[in-house]
Order: sequence, then C-alpha cells, then structure tokens
Amino acid sequence: QKFLCSNCNNILKKALQTLCGHRYCSACLTWILRNNKNAICQKCKEEDPNTLGEESLLAEERAFGDAAINKEISELRVHCVTLGCSWSGIMKDFEEHQSLCEYALIPCHTGCGHVVMRRKLADHLENGCVNNVTVCQQCQCSLASSEYQNHSTSSTNKDGCRFSEVGCAFRGSKEKIKEHEKSSVGAHLLLLLQHMRQLEGTLCSAAKAAQTFTPQPELNWNYGSVLQQLVREKVISELENKLHVFENIVAVLNKEVESSNLEILAFRRQSELDQNIIRGLELKIAELHRCLTQKDAGLSSLHKILLFSEQASYDGIFLWKITEVGRKLQDSVTGRTLGLYSPAFYTAKYGYKVCLRVYLNGDGTGKGTHMSLFFVVMKGDYDALLPWPFRHKVTFMLLDQNNREHIIDAFRPDLTSASFQRPVNDMNVASGCPMFLPLSKLQSPKHAYVKEDTLFLKCIIETN
Repeated sequence: QKFLCSNCNNILKKALQTLCGHRYCSACLTWILRNNKNAICQKCKEEDPNTLGEESLLAEERAFGDAAINKEISELRVHCVTLGCSWSGIMKDFEEHQSLCEYALIPCHTGCGHVVMRRKLADHLENGCVNNVTVCQQCQCSLASSEYQNHSTSSTNKDGCRFSEVGCAFRGSKEKIKEHEKSSVGAHLLLLLQHMRQLEGTLCSAAKAAQTFTPQPELNWNYGSVLQQLVREKVISELENKLHVFENIVAVLNKEVESSNLEILAFRRQSELDQNIIRGLELKIAELHRCLTQKDAGLSSLHKILLFSEQASYDGIFLWKITEVGRKLQDSVTGRTLGLYSPAFYTAKYGYKVCLRVYLNGDGTGKGTHMSLFFVVMKGDYDALLPWPFRHKVTFMLLDQNNREHIIDAFRPDLTSASFQRPVNDMNVASGCPMFLPLSKLQSPKHAYVKEDTLFLKCIIETN
C-alpha cells in the first residue's frame, strides 16, 4: 500500500510526500492543485474527517520529494504482463523494456489505422499496409506497394515532354506534361543551351573534315569538289531544320517567360498594396493599444480609490478582515512575506492617519512563538493642524468568531517615543504588542479565532 499514489492508486511516479505523511505522484499533485483551490488531502478525509488540520492542506511548497520510497520502487521485482512476453526484471528497467517489447501492440506509423505486434510490423509494412509507399523512378510519384507494379507497367505508355529531343526525360499525362513544361522553363533553357553547343561543335568538326578531305588518286578533282559540296549542303540543311525547331521552342519559352514576368509584376504590386494596408492596420492597433493602456491605468486608479473609500474608517474604530490565513502564515514562516499592513484609517474626518501591521509568525521577542500586532502612525494631510505627540489610548482585539473569548490588549503611547511624533516620512516606526497571542492558541480548536481560513482584528482609538 505504501507504494501506491493517494490519488490514482497506481504505483507512485516521482513520489512526493505531504506534511500529513501521505504520498502522491508528482503529476497527480500538480493536477489536484491546478483544479482545486484550497485542496485537502483525500486520504486524510477518508481516515478521519473530524481531525482535519493545517497539515492536511495541499500545496507544492508543503510537499517534498520522497527519495527513499522512489529508490524502493525502482528496485521492485516486476514482470511484463503483455501476452506472450516472458520478460522480468526490476522496475527501473521496465520503462526501457516497454519501448522494446516485441509482443506489445503498437499503431502502424504510416497512419493506416492498423494496430500490430511490434515483432510483426515489418511483415505488415511489406504485405498489408496500404500507406507504405514506393517512389516511381520515372515520374517521381509516391505509390502504395500494392499499386506500384501496375503503375510501373502503365507509366511506360505515358507521353514524353516536348523537350525530350534535347535531354528532358519527364513522362506523364497531358495535364502533367503541361504543368511540367510551365514549371521547368529554366531547366529546359539549360538543356537547349547545352544541345546548341553540341551542334556548334559538330558543325565545326564537319567543316574541318570538308576542308581536309583529300580525294584518292584514282578520283578526279571535280568529283572531290562535288562530294565536298554535298556534305556541306547536307550539314547546313540539317542545321537549318534543327534551328527552325529551336526557334519555335525559344518563341514558346519567351511567351512563357513573358507571362511569368507579368504575373510576378502583378503579384509585387498587390504585395505592396497589402503591405500598405497592413502598416495602416498596425498603426491603428498600436493607437488602440495605447488608448486601452491609458484607460486600464485610469480604471486601476479609480478601483484603488474606491477600495480605499469602502475600507476607510473616520471614527477611530477599524475592523480588519484577513483571508487566506493558512497561506499567509506559511509565507511568514518561510520568510516570503514578513508582515501585513492594513488599509489606512482615521481618528476623525480630519484627524490622525494610522494603520495596523501584523506578523502572523511573530516579530522580535515573539518571532516563531506568537502573533505580533503593531500600531503605525502615518503622515496625513492634516498633520499641521493636529496636536503632537499622538497621545490617544489604543486597544487591540482579536475576535473569537464564536463570540466567546476575544483577545484584548491595550496601551497608551510613550510620548517620548519617535513612533508617536509628527511623521517626517510616510510612516513612523511601528509600536505595539510583539507577544500579542501565542500561535498555539491561534490554531486551537477550542476557539474560533481562525474560521474558514479568515480572522478579524479590531482596533479602537479613544478620541475623547
């Protein structure tokens, strides 16, 4: 049972242990915290729901990796349950075996929809897979193995490119040839240039042969001249015919190039128009974003003013509601948050401006053992009209939400202390009760100082 996750009830993977002593897979704990606010350990609920405490709260910072249990799990003896497989070993080798098990059922990687044993995948690809393709060497198209034989016999009957005479080997249907000739203008021009160079070499060789031709002694000079003339005329005639063919081909290519140039020019013009439109829209979006940022800042400022107005008190009596006490107490223990300031309140409409500061895990002499509560005199708008030092009695109260036993402490200001002189900075040094309440009493189930993760602090300033 100790090797099983408290959530999924499977073998633990990357085990984490919580403060309550139960274990979770790392992924399971992450999922629980992402989908549940203030999550409570399920095992604690099952074992005794009446004794749920602070340690049953789940949080990432309240869980730690359980190296000992992970090591035990990695050394467990296991065997493969795949039908036909006889592998056995230890848990840390099992994941590697799963990726190699010849008896495991896996989907065919071609996407044909079949699921086969890993050991039979090669046979499936060779004989049964409809998506296993072969590339035709003649037309470069991809075919299923079952179709390749029929294709290879039929491809020999397809038409050839008009430029086959100069070396293009492409064959296909009329539509494919038309598409090929349109997209291969540059390649055809290169083939044509190579062929014309070959003809130029042939012509030079023929001319040299005609010039060096020597008739046999038994032939007269007139016969040699006639033969030389016939060779020259035949070569010239062949070259003229081929030149005519190539002129026609070049004319076709020129039309294709001209058409392509017009299309490219039109595309560039349209692209410039589109870019202008895009730039205009980007400028509008930037302007709208700037306006929204200004409005958001204005709304945030109004929200703060409204919140302050709702919470402000002008009669020297202030009630402070603190929520998420468990998380804030933990932050105070870890040092992430030192103390919490209350909203400001006033002894009168034009009176002293003050606030409270609480250290949930204590400060000074109360650190780690008590909750500390302090009183802070703040710089106000009407300090010039008020008598100094501040001399009013201050009473602190931590309210029992069952209305049985409130915690009450009070003090009168030390008139010589800098804490109660007219403020020079935004706040004076805090003064109050570093040992206001023992932490054991704060969490005691006998009282309701913290209820539904919330506590209430009250401050009363005698203004008479």
